[in-house]
Amino acid sequence: MTPNAASASSGPSRRSFLASTAVATAAVAGGMPLLAACGGSDSGSKDGTTAGKNAKKLLPAYVASNVVTPDIPSKHGSAMGFTAKLDLAGLKTSVPKKLGKGGSVKIMSPFWGTPPKGDNAYYQAMNDLIGVDIAWQNQDGNTYDEKLGAVLASSDLPDVVVIPSWNMGGKIPSAIISKFADLGPYLSGDAIKKYPNLAAIPSGAWQYSIFGGKLRGLPQPAPAVPGIVPFYRKDVFDKEGYELPKSPDEFLALAKEISRPKAKVWACDDMKWSAFEFFGVLSGSEKPLGWNLADGKMVYRVETEEYLEALEWVRKLYAAGVVHPDARAVQGTAGDRFTAGQVLIYNDNITSWWGKMAEQAGQKTDFRISGMDIFGADGGDPVLWAGSPAGIFAFVNKKASKAVVEDILAAANVTAAPYGTKEYMLTNYGVEGTHYTVKDGVPTKNDKGNQEVINAYVMLASPAPTIAHPDFPDIAKEQVEWQQRMGAFTKKSTFWGLQITEPARYTNLSNDFEQLEDDTVRGRKKISDVQQAVSDWKKQGGDKLRDWYQKLHDDNGSAQ
Repeated sequence: MTPNAASASSGPSRRSFLASTAVATAAVAGGMPLLAACGGSDSGSKDGTTAGKNAKKLLPAYVASNVVTPDIPSKHGSAMGFTAKLDLAGLKTSVPKKLGKGGSVKIMSPFWGTPPKGDNAYYQAMNDLIGVDIAWQNQDGNTYDEKLGAVLASSDLPDVVVIPSWNMGGKIPSAIISKFADLGPYLSGDAIKKYPNLAAIPSGAWQYSIFGGKLRGLPQPAPAVPGIVPFYRKDVFDKEGYELPKSPDEFLALAKEISRPKAKVWACDDMKWSAFEFFGVLSGSEKPLGWNLADGKMVYRVETEEYLEALEWVRKLYAAGVVHPDARAVQGTAGDRFTAGQVLIYNDNITSWWGKMAEQAGQKTDFRISGMDIFGADGGDPVLWAGSPAGIFAFVNKKASKAVVEDILAAANVTAAPYGTKEYMLTNYGVEGTHYTVKDGVPTKNDKGNQEVINAYVMLASPAPTIAHPDFPDIAKEQVEWQQRMGAFTKKSTFWGLQITEPARYTNLSNDFEQLEDDTVRGRKKISDVQQAVSDWKKQGGDKLRDWYQKLHDDNGSAQ
């Protein structure tokens, strides 16, 4: 299978959630929630976005794939799901003709783990299928920011650079605009039909790939529904007869019932990210999505009552002693405490639903993870906010020749093949017999597969959001059905789907809030400190930034 989703650390930061699950999501579920990226002019100096008619003329035509039919179709912004056993003999072909012309392409991409040798069997098989000699310049994903900045500042760029959205801070957006190619001539309108798997990528992901007024990114599409799930130990809940809470008050009451510190059992880990969902707070990981036009006024997330209420509720959890002490100290790993039974509830990216089951399969036969439905602050229906439609992008060097660009698109057309195809299996599992075996419809990677079939081709482009776990089809079903239930309550904020370039003077204006949130819920700061920070934020540029967003909306409208 794809790599296990690593767990978020005690004090969950947006980067730990994003980076820890990047590879698992890229290969299984299509993408991550992402931070704000930017548009502008080719020089990178123009602030703003590309919306409405200007955006539509850049978008590729959407042609849904009919190669494979999912067992659970997408609904309410969910991924599509596959729950049947895998039949290798029944795999479909989505790329009947090799489109690569035999050229050479160098791709720089983040990598988590130890990169395999460049001449390995997986890379050879993929390159043969594509018809292109791809050489991977794998860089440590944990320090990718540093390498990325240095490479983009130089004049010697590889043919393709993969940039996760959480690495798009500072001057990176300007570099994207000035150093990477306009793919519009190859993909806009009907031109994309040359690459059917790319044509099946949802239009929202392509809209989000417009940087500086040009279609520049090859996206990894993401579901619109929230990506953070409040997980619980279903095996323990069933055994103890605990009932799932349906409001913040019920959650606190249950947490007090569960917690037995002398037995080293606490109800939960840090629940800040779920609290934001329970209380309907605008997205905190993506700047444009943190703004919304409500009742005729442009509002930023930190100004809302919901934001303060969410923080106050998490403070109550800590104050009640129901949160694991290591979460307060920001040490250790939340996911490990969960699997060890030290906490029975924690929040993490949805990929951990399968990741934890796969991790524990050979260790605890009774282990069972499940996800709570998100409830509203008053115990009624929640108000959820959609995440961005793409999370990781591959960009083509502006100096690349037409032949090189076409070879890159040929490769992306293979890696974007849907689940249930020969191309998908090779991209995600490698070569049967060499990298994996299949028993009872379940493909299982061997040591060679776990060493070689990771972090590479899945980073170039991916299909429409998909969830499929042949080893745990019931988990895939639960994941998709959870997304569909939550999707029914998910709204799109004013700037959903738009790449936006904020004026440089405002870029770091909100940077201190995440640390302040963490200090506040742990009791090191007060809610009044947050209110003072909001007041300072307004004076230091927040009010002017609000006016800027208002004008941006007045001039461009929304993407919806």
